[in-house]
Amino acid sequence: MAVMTIAKAINEGLRAALGAHPSALLMGEDIGDLGGVYRVTEGLKAQFGAERVVDTPLAESGIIGTAIGLALRGYLPICEIQFDGFVFPGFNQITTQLAKIHARSDGLLTAPVVIRIPYGGGIGSVEHHSESPEALFAHTAGLRIITPSNPHDAYWMIQQAVACADPVIVFEPKRRYWLKGEVDVSAVPASPFQAEVLREGTDATIVAYGPLVPVALAAANAAAEDGTSVEVIDLRSISPIDFDTVTESVLKTGRLVIAHEAPTFGGIGGEIAARITERAFLSLEAPVTRVGGFHLPYPTARTEEHYLPDLDRILHSLDTVLAY
Repeated sequence: MAVMTIAKAINEGLRAALGAHPSALLMGEDIGDLGGVYRVTEGLKAQFGAERVVDTPLAESGIIGTAIGLALRGYLPICEIQFDGFVFPGFNQITTQLAKIHARSDGLLTAPVVIRIPYGGGIGSVEHHSESPEALFAHTAGLRIITPSNPHDAYWMIQQAVACADPVIVFEPKRRYWLKGEVDVSAVPASPFQAEVLREGTDATIVAYGPLVPVALAAANAAAEDGTSVEVIDLRSISPIDFDTVTESVLKTGRLVIAHEAPTFGGIGGEIAARITERAFLSLEAPVTRVGGFHLPYPTARTEEHYLPDLDRILHSLDTVLAY
């Protein structure tokens, strides 16, 4: 076991992927000499060279478009979008080209492009640096979307993304980059598209992913002090979603709270709520509730603490479902 931050775990995972796949290369703004604004790619250019760790112009559409071409020629491009809100100049290439190539060619072509996107708030940054756009991409068929919440998953998920034949977006929770945890570098990793039960419980289920997983666990610990047993599920994959694991939990607990940083309106939580209502309606003891951001542009740094879902808001939702 090794103790790493999430940022270091991704760095080591990228190092392992570049070593295992000679055709893999990194592309992004300031990822080479600087090592990325979060230093996630630090040291990789020195080890693998400028031809495999490529500093690109400030042009996300160019990054994604070039990566698609490289993938079609047999390379394994790993793109970094410097901040979540910067991805939209490349949105067209991702949703209308990258996601469609396999189907458009009737399975003849694959485009194994990995797109790393630091996402979410909590870092006190300016506009376009704290978005949670995962639902926009999950709505597009043909993309796989995963998000780690701990260093162990971060280390393995990035390697699994590179090895996947499909395009994969890896949303990295930026305010958790410095979260430390154990990483088993010799483990046989679980599928990145499978949810994980982090804490078992019998009275209610909390489903979260990415940056809100630590908050969900804290809520379960707080509820336990009052005698309430809460099961916590780390979704891990946003597309596809492991509905089987969530359904099995809700059939047991009868209550479900879904938490994510993104606005609840049009968010991933709405899809989960609808599916679980279809699958487990007769086992539900209360309506499914959602905890998320508000349906408004991400606020300024001075007020983001009021925008981000926190412990109190998750506990309030738990109280609501337990009151039925």
